[in-house]
Amino acid sequence: MKKSLSGHALSYWSGNGGNSYCNYTGITCNIQGQVTKLNISGWLVKGSLPPYVCSYLPELRVLDTSNNTFPGPVPDGIINCSLLEVLNMSSSYLSGKLPNFSSMKSLRALDLSYNLFDGDFPMSIMNLTNLEVINFNENTNLNYWELPENITRLTRVRTLVLSSTKVQGRILPSIGNMSSLVDLELSGNYLHGHIPPELGKLKNLRSLMLYYNLLTGNIPEELGNLKELIDLDMSVNKLTGRIPDSICRLPKLRGLQFYNNSLTGEIPSALGDSDSLSYLSIYDNYLTGVVPKNLGKSSTMLLLDLSENQLTGKLPPEICRGGKLLYFLVLSNKFTGEIPDNYAKCTSLVRFRVSNNQLMGSVPQGLFGLPHVSVIDLAFNQLTGPISPFIGNAKNLSEFFAQSNKISGALPPEIAGAVSLVKLDLSNNFLSGPIPTEIGNLKKLNLLLLRSNKLTSSIPDSLAELKSLNLLDLSCNQLTGNLPQSLSQLIPNSVDFSNNHLYGPIPLSLIKDGLEESFIGNPGLCVTAYTNSSDRRFPLCPQDYKQKRMNLMWVIVASVILLLVGAVLFLKRWLSKGRSLIGHDETMSSSFCSYDLKSFHRISFNQREILEAMVDKNILGHGGSGTVYRIGLSSGDIVAVKKLWSPNTKDNISKDQLFPDKELETEVQTLGNIRHKNIVKLYCYLSSFDCSLLVYEYMPNGNLWDALHKGKILSDWPTRHQIALGVAQGLAYLHHDLLPPIVHRDIKSSNILLDVDFQPKVADFGVAKVLQSKVGKDSSHTLIAGTYGYMDPDYANTSKATTKCDVYSFGVVLMELVTGKKPVEAEFGENKNIINWISTKVKTKEGAMEVLDNQISGLFRDDMIKVIRIAIRCTARAPVPRPTMNEIVQLLSEIDPCRFDSCKSTKKTKDTLDPTTLDKTFQL
Repeated sequence: MKKSLSGHALSYWSGNGGNSYCNYTGITCNIQGQVTKLNISGWLVKGSLPPYVCSYLPELRVLDTSNNTFPGPVPDGIINCSLLEVLNMSSSYLSGKLPNFSSMKSLRALDLSYNLFDGDFPMSIMNLTNLEVINFNENTNLNYWELPENITRLTRVRTLVLSSTKVQGRILPSIGNMSSLVDLELSGNYLHGHIPPELGKLKNLRSLMLYYNLLTGNIPEELGNLKELIDLDMSVNKLTGRIPDSICRLPKLRGLQFYNNSLTGEIPSALGDSDSLSYLSIYDNYLTGVVPKNLGKSSTMLLLDLSENQLTGKLPPEICRGGKLLYFLVLSNKFTGEIPDNYAKCTSLVRFRVSNNQLMGSVPQGLFGLPHVSVIDLAFNQLTGPISPFIGNAKNLSEFFAQSNKISGALPPEIAGAVSLVKLDLSNNFLSGPIPTEIGNLKKLNLLLLRSNKLTSSIPDSLAELKSLNLLDLSCNQLTGNLPQSLSQLIPNSVDFSNNHLYGPIPLSLIKDGLEESFIGNPGLCVTAYTNSSDRRFPLCPQDYKQKRMNLMWVIVASVILLLVGAVLFLKRWLSKGRSLIGHDETMSSSFCSYDLKSFHRISFNQREILEAMVDKNILGHGGSGTVYRIGLSSGDIVAVKKLWSPNTKDNISKDQLFPDKELETEVQTLGNIRHKNIVKLYCYLSSFDCSLLVYEYMPNGNLWDALHKGKILSDWPTRHQIALGVAQGLAYLHHDLLPPIVHRDIKSSNILLDVDFQPKVADFGVAKVLQSKVGKDSSHTLIAGTYGYMDPDYANTSKATTKCDVYSFGVVLMELVTGKKPVEAEFGENKNIINWISTKVKTKEGAMEVLDNQISGLFRDDMIKVIRIAIRCTARAPVPRPTMNEIVQLLSEIDPCRFDSCKSTKKTKDTLDPTTLDKTFQL
């Protein structure tokens, strides 16, 4: 085994000093010195197991190799381990066909979960009548199969986990005869039909998991006979009828989840008397009536989610009596009355969402300052009163939504204490007074919406400090004064200052970016010069503005000259201090002026050629992490160079800052080693003390965002489909072909570049993550990467990045390609995005046709509808039902419009595009 495996943990196995192998870590022997147990679980070893392990270890009873890396099939010799009782090879990257297990008659526990097996499910295990544990969870590449009738032969089975293994057909009523069952999990499959009432005969059952299937009909009353039941989850099915009162009276029930079904009726009052219930999640149904008043009085609730129903009455006053409530989610109902005062004492809360109800009265002041809360959502109610200064105590608050209420008073300066805020929406209220200058301390702020209030005074310069801002809306207020010139440093996706009382010049950089409509309704605004036809709706600024600007320029020039003179005098004095510090000084100087080069491809240029060409006239644009240059080389080639912004300054240099960022170097090394036609090629990386340069291949057709929403150059569906498939293939490579996988975290159309043939290249992955994680010492584990409109809401809530985050964002990109619309547009409605809009439209055939981009649909409408279906699956609310990128590649390949040479004529359009359009510069 040591010869066929690699990993540091194998050093535990050493025979030095006459040490017997029976004393090795993970080895157990019988009194005869024969190995009976081999456990290397979680040793992080790689390679392949010896094919005939039991030929060498004939007395082996337990083999646990889980949580390691053994790519390839199950070793042939495993099935000859006739005495083996426990086989656990879960989470091992195993693949291929599963063997015939019939000869392993002694087997009591079989765990092959979280692998990559394909082919048929091994029906041979139905012959292993000693089995007590069967776990094949998350083997999503298997062929579709149905539960066999002879499964009831397994009378000793206590744990049966077949989740996400592509089981279809019906749940067999005869499973009710498998009386030893304690844990039955069939979730994430394609089971249909009714839930058999015979399951109510499983007297020992503690856990029943049937979520994410296609089950219909009523929930059987007979499940109320399961007196040992602790957890019941039938979410995301098509169940109808009422929640049985008998289930709600189960004495040990801890978790009850029926969300995303079509259940009706009231919540049984028996739940209010439960002394064991901790989790109740029944959102997205058609439930009516009031919530049991005593809910939470006798039990310690951890989670309550009643969202998206038609519930009425008051909020349950005792829900946090146990003092451990984490999630209180009741949005989109018809609740009335006030928020109970005792909610302000629920210090355990992490998420509090009561939006889209009919709540009134003032918000309990202490609720704003809960120490652990990350989301407060009060939007779309009739709440009144001020925002409490206690909000400064909410150090973990990342999202605060209170739009469309009647909240009044000033926005308290103490809000600057909520340092984790990422999203702040207080639109459509009665807030007055100035925007506090302290708001500039919210460095993580990604979204700031204050429109339609009564805010006065001027826009504070401190907004320019919000470098992460993507969306800024201050429209429809009573703001006055000049637009701060410092705002031109911001690069948000959208800004809106319209309908205020602003005056003076508009920063030219904002006008150039096509944001003219963001300034209308301010009669006093003007422009210093006309740069294009669209900004002529604003008058030229009077001469006095220009004179003031000229005076300001002279002041700046004079200040610069004084600073330079002072610097020269200081430098002269410093150099005269003697030669004792020369060695140290040379180290400092070289760190500022020289670049360390790491090359990942053969290059035909040198550092000097790159550095000398980094001048303003070659700037393509500015991104969230740096400035991008288009540089023509002496060889005739063109490259794109991104100069990464660094948080370091040359003042206050610490020892650790004298050298390039090792974390960034490691990340770039990973990117440089990636080879895929749909991943942008990173030629090299140049690093110095205060700056890092990334040299990429140049993409003449810019990025997908500009091509779709500005240039309008993607005028045929085959080209858009080619882009979708290429991006999917690139992401599939990152997710499934690399170990460990790479999660992009910021998939969006502006991060998809297009080469001369409109082949897509995914760009900008990983780098932004590293840069942002360096902003603060403790920010790497809390800062969420991503862009508004594309970000997976589950990721935003949990901060846990998985491959399914990228799948969600890719689904949004698919919707852009099919509709030609941006992820967020005014026509979708307030607080709605392209996902909400499409989900509403596709309920009818006519609506589905309306979402298609009518400029390109034509002969390809059916194919485009199929892509919409894929996009809807990608943007599922929960991560589990979203397809993998490998599945998406397969689905998109099956609907390739060029598969029958049906798109040859469309290529003419692409080939005859105006060359001036192709040469248009775009941001990398």
